[in-house]
Amino acid sequence: MLKSVKVILCSSAVKYQFAVSCYSSKACPSIAVVLSGCGVNDGTEIHEASAVLSHITRNRAVPHMFAPDIPQADIINHLECKPDTTHCRNVLVESARIARGQILPLSELVRNPEQYDAVVFPGGFGAAKNLCDFAVKGAECSVLPDVKEVIQQFHGCKKPIGLTCIAPILAARILCGVNITLGQNSCDEEKWPYRDAIKAAEQMGAIVENKDVNETTFDRKNSVFSTPAYMYGPAQFHEVDDGIGGMIKYMLLCIRDKS
Repeated sequence: MLKSVKVILCSSAVKYQFAVSCYSSKACPSIAVVLSGCGVNDGTEIHEASAVLSHITRNRAVPHMFAPDIPQADIINHLECKPDTTHCRNVLVESARIARGQILPLSELVRNPEQYDAVVFPGGFGAAKNLCDFAVKGAECSVLPDVKEVIQQFHGCKKPIGLTCIAPILAARILCGVNITLGQNSCDEEKWPYRDAIKAAEQMGAIVENKDVNETTFDRKNSVFSTPAYMYGPAQFHEVDDGIGGMIKYMLLCIRDKS
């Protein structure tokens, strides 16, 4: 069964690579989207990914999805919210569920960053477990080498970098003094249950702005955009969609203003 899954993924990737080369010659921006699995507790937050993708296309741009070809850090039974140790999963294969098979290994983005006008990292615990080890090591975390390389490449070319939910922690670790948001540093733990992430980001040297779920932080110097999404505990689906939509629209306006 695993062999057949890999064959299907391989076939889709070939078609996808062809699509990338075709779209790269068109006027609409090409946006790389880096996934980290499938499911909020051990991969990409699906609603955040969907919002990112729909707002990219709504704003006349083209998304291209990537994920690291590595084992997941862990597997969580999302019904019972308990670890599942009966089997292993691959981040790229799981991310292909969100991408409908149209996805490439992250190493391809590392090799061809010039084909894309911006990169977006949706949140979910996969960003803190699979793209880095923040979920385990906090402020002492390290970032997956390919993820670090992608962020440094886009930053070096002054191309926009978008991050939602917990994903801004990646920028905090890599870009010294970056300005991000991780929501509100509030004592109301029901509304903002992940305030410790703000303290950790500040320990890494980041400047963290307090923002609501529907707001965006834009670091003009570093071309970094971020929005809280599900860092806001009681967030409604439409609130997350609105916040991400605003961030994507702002990113694409900046891209078009430069052209």
